[in-house]
Amino acid sequence: MQILFSVAFVHLLNDCVQAVLPAIYPLLKDEFALSFTQIGLITLTFQCTASLLQPWIGLHTDRRPIPFLLPAGMCVTLGGVALLATAGSFAMLLLAAGLIGIGSSTFHPEASRVARLASGGRFGFAQSLFQVGGNLGSAFGPLLAAAIIVGQGQGRIAWLMLLVLLAVAVLVGVSRWYAGHLRTVTRRLAVHAGPGLSRGRVIWALTVLALLVFSKYIYMASLSSYYTFYLIERFHVSVEAAQMYLFLFLAAVAAGTFAGGPIGDRIGRKRVIWFSILGAAPFALALPYASLFWTAVLSVVIGLVMSSAFSAIVVFAQELVPDKVGMIAGLFFGLMFGISGIGAAVMGAVADTNGIEYVYRIASFLPLLGILAVLLPRMPSQRT
Repeated sequence: MQILFSVAFVHLLNDCVQAVLPAIYPLLKDEFALSFTQIGLITLTFQCTASLLQPWIGLHTDRRPIPFLLPAGMCVTLGGVALLATAGSFAMLLLAAGLIGIGSSTFHPEASRVARLASGGRFGFAQSLFQVGGNLGSAFGPLLAAAIIVGQGQGRIAWLMLLVLLAVAVLVGVSRWYAGHLRTVTRRLAVHAGPGLSRGRVIWALTVLALLVFSKYIYMASLSSYYTFYLIERFHVSVEAAQMYLFLFLAAVAAGTFAGGPIGDRIGRKRVIWFSILGAAPFALALPYASLFWTAVLSVVIGLVMSSAFSAIVVFAQELVPDKVGMIAGLFFGLMFGISGIGAAVMGAVADTNGIEYVYRIASFLPLLGILAVLLPRMPSQRT
């Protein structure tokens, strides 16, 4: 549990720093005279660097684990935060976002593997605990931005370096445990049986899971990247008030994430995946037409319901390919980041042309793709 809480805590710190980036978009937009398309490109740069490397890092460390890659990657994030605080041009902003993304790509697959190794067989619980750390960090990021950065200037971003340094210190301890326990724990988990499915059915199941992640994170990108702009434009709230509404949504995402893994351990991951993505559809469809109060309520419900899927998706995929847990974690975390980045860039371009409210109307149909969950196979060794 100490190791699980340690990686979850660092996930909180890591994603808190990352969540500050979209939270300070209004500040950067004013200081650098950015368009929505440029804001989308910043997100795309971060998300692509955070996604493209992850499966390769996971695959490499499946074959040859590198425990101290965790603190080393966090040092790259430290450099990205320092550059973000001092950037003087749009190109430097892109470089800073890219460095933060590279740090993320080295953290997620290895930290997810550590959580699984320390799980004691409660894979869903361990993945949820790890993931909820990140969701809590994402929720606190906008509050941190509102408290120390918004209205104070770009230079205040440098205070985030203290959080990254704390993360490096914790990860040094985690890496020592990881190095000491790697052989015995990996050998014990290696006897965990696979799903008993043919290679073709495994590939098909992974494809379906990837499509579900697509439907989930394109929609989530429209909320997390442009929610503050949407509230400001439609309801004329202040930046600080919009940040509080964003916090409510992200806190609901954290709560839903924590619930999804343990529930999946009990009733089966397929049921959780089915409910969490498709169950959010009616609320998403209603969101673009709601008042400010009901927008806040519906966004909280959507966050709770939809976020419970990701831990179940990752564990389901790892059970399909139990000898490639790092690659699978990297693939799905990477897919999550990459799809979010592409979605943010596309949504930004659409917002520049048709307005931010139009983005929310067309994105509301994406959760309907959750019907694809019916195509997932029954896992012989697990509840469905």
